[in-house]
Amino acid sequence: MIETAILAEIVTDKIYELDPSLHEKYGEKGKKKCLEDNHHHFKHLHTAWELNRSKFFTDYAVWLDGILTRHGMTTQHLLDNFDLIGQVLRDHPESGSREIGSYLSYLSEARSVLTKEAEGK
Repeated sequence: MIETAILAEIVTDKIYELDPSLHEKYGEKGKKKCLEDNHHHFKHLHTAWELNRSKFFTDYAVWLDGILTRHGMTTQHLLDNFDLIGQVLRDHPESGSREIGSYLSYLSEARSVLTKEAEGK
């Protein structure tokens, strides 16, 4: 199993590095919440992998997107977050492992489902 806690920190740092205004807007409390969210993303990716069910992750992504959009965020925010997770996974030393390959597949499927749903809104 890959060490997802470290990966969640890397993704969170990248999010704040790419958009420094987030720190001004949300402060450390916001960054902590972002880190928690990324931990949840990785937990759901891992559970989908253990169950060998991509639908577990895509259902989570759709559910989460519904919550986030009701709170003023856009689907694109979640897609961008998933893209950063994918980037970090592709850069991981074990990027050729079956586990990471599955994670990348689940992220791609979630992206497709969320994009189709956003187009239908």
